[in-house]
Amino acid sequence: MVSKMRRATITGVGKYVPEKVITNKDLEKMVDTSDEWITSRTGMKKRHIVQDDETTADIGFNAAVEALNDANINPEDLDLIIFSTVTPDMLFPATACLLAERLNTGKIPAFDLEAGCSGFVYGISVAAQFIETGLFNNILVVGSETLSKITDWEDRSTCVLFGDGAGAAILQPTNKGGLLAFDLGSDGSGGKHLKLPAGGSLKPSSNKTIENREHYIKMDGNPVFKFAVRIMGQSSLDVIKKAGLKPEDVDLFIPHQANIRIIKAAANRLNLTHDKVFVNLPEYGNTSSASIPIALTEAKEDGLIKNGDIIVLVAFGAGLTWASTIIDWNEG
Repeated sequence: MVSKMRRATITGVGKYVPEKVITNKDLEKMVDTSDEWITSRTGMKKRHIVQDDETTADIGFNAAVEALNDANINPEDLDLIIFSTVTPDMLFPATACLLAERLNTGKIPAFDLEAGCSGFVYGISVAAQFIETGLFNNILVVGSETLSKITDWEDRSTCVLFGDGAGAAILQPTNKGGLLAFDLGSDGSGGKHLKLPAGGSLKPSSNKTIENREHYIKMDGNPVFKFAVRIMGQSSLDVIKKAGLKPEDVDLFIPHQANIRIIKAAANRLNLTHDKVFVNLPEYGNTSSASIPIALTEAKEDGLIKNGDIIVLVAFGAGLTWASTIIDWNEG
């Protein structure tokens, strides 16, 4: 019988970002924009971009290996892989299966999860349920994206925003602390504002969809921005309440790195001081589902996380979706 106190906790994290960098100055030469405009509107200065032969599975593998090493477990110890991405290597098989084969995990379950930029938090929420029920003990959750491959580098409204990268986490059971609560949601009425129009059953690939550049990210910036400003703060407050805590109990706030104005608005809703908000947006831009695990890894590397800290992760994404969790950090 599983103890009622059994929860999931994150015992290892890892990240990988490609070496190639595109700066705002580089973008000035590609489209009609400026470093000053990009910085003031988004807070971004750089974004890391994969080489032509690098895939989402490739960079996810590198992050996964780092997370496994950080948790001090071997690939063969894993019970499950959850892979969050909007840029899979192929529509099928699942990129999670490709990763399992590369890690040589054996014949464990593996599946992809797609919730846009909220995907990693969705992923750890799913993993937590498997752990809390006692079905699995060691789960790898990966958020990996090669957004440069679906970015229209001629569209100045979107090409300044996105970068590539991967992050990963190992979840294991604990009887102390761990993942205390989740807040997940979606609003399909907003799906039209952030999408990849073609390549699915609605608009199968054709000469026409290629000519119309419908295989690239399309975003209506204003409604997405308004949604994000509202939902990031609200979901954070909701998950804190679900855990029976208050905003002043939060030691570190790690939001999805999409826009500095959105991050500041969410932090203000929680009345958090600057030192409690983790930001690496200037270096990476928006890496979608890789955003939060990269930030979580860097926060740990920078010594900003210690056992007993209360940490909030929150994201929004295509769908439109949102997801947050609150962690009483305990690596076991």
